[in-house]
Amino acid sequence: MVTQVDVVVVGGGVMGSAAARAVAQSGKSVALLEQFAAGHQLGASHGTTRNFNTAYREPEYLALVTEARALWDGLSHETGTQLLDLVGLVHHGNVEPLLGIKQSHESLGIDSEFLSAEQASERWAGMTFRSDVLFVPESGRVRAAEALAALRTSAETGGAQFHYESPVRDIIVHGDHSVRVITDTTEFLAERVIVTAGAWTHKVLSQLMELPPLVVTQEQPAHFQPLDASVDWPSFNHSPDPRSTADDYWYSPTYGMFTPGEGVKIGWHGVGPVVDPDSRDFLPEAVQLAALQRYANEWFPGLDATACEPISCTYTSTESENFILDRFGPVVVGAGFSGHGYKFAPAIGRVLADLADGKPAPALFRA
Repeated sequence: MVTQVDVVVVGGGVMGSAAARAVAQSGKSVALLEQFAAGHQLGASHGTTRNFNTAYREPEYLALVTEARALWDGLSHETGTQLLDLVGLVHHGNVEPLLGIKQSHESLGIDSEFLSAEQASERWAGMTFRSDVLFVPESGRVRAAEALAALRTSAETGGAQFHYESPVRDIIVHGDHSVRVITDTTEFLAERVIVTAGAWTHKVLSQLMELPPLVVTQEQPAHFQPLDASVDWPSFNHSPDPRSTADDYWYSPTYGMFTPGEGVKIGWHGVGPVVDPDSRDFLPEAVQLAALQRYANEWFPGLDATACEPISCTYTSTESENFILDRFGPVVVGAGFSGHGYKFAPAIGRVLADLADGKPAPALFRA
């Protein structure tokens, strides 16, 4: 069977779904191919919540997240689904880089303010603060499961075709304006293919191009149970204080957010074991989990550090943690979201659709 479309998207996670939506909105025909069933938990897009965080210093990221906020709001209105909970986000620990973020916020009119440790502790009784805190009120969390479903609904309303359980067996490039994408049952002919395959990016593209190194890790955050259901929880990012030896046991900075019905999600960032995405054990690494429980016990008096439920997901990371958004002939690549991409998804979808249309991505994101 042969099907002809303008664009094929390979990978049906949040980035592929956002790309399919953006392509459909541009008036082009698009088919999305996902190797697993809808709603699978084998990659990086499953789960209930993600941080929505505007605390970036680089203008490219601030522009992208500002665009993403507007697009999330538009998608929410379009689908009648609440997608963002703007409960605010606190950044603390190593204060010096936060000063630069605050300056960037001021230059772009993004609302943020510094609070003392005492002010923050009084406001958020479930957490401990030992240094000044940068609070960003127009941040919080993305309702990830609802967001993924809303992107698909919007894309399909615009004419996109989603094909699940359709692993791609080959991508054959013919010059700069033609590509064949082959599955077990169908051959798709298109002008462009957008590859958003997450942890499987190298497996899909290794015969076509050489990308910067992408490291796939199995990350192991956990949900911790609150001791008092009335306590308010902001989302958070927390960096170790380089002046203190008390944080020497940390594996990395931490992040987290309250997930209704599941507890407060806390995780190390990008330090899980390197894995083959097709050979994961989904089990928490015991020493890292113990350190995470120690961290929760020290920094979250409002949580039961012994009552935690580990989660398993993947990061696909670049060395710089900057995204790869680029085009190679008729092949567009969105990869290396390095554990901080979800919040940007609708804007990244727009960038990928633009790349498929011949427009360049911001220089920071080119391979």
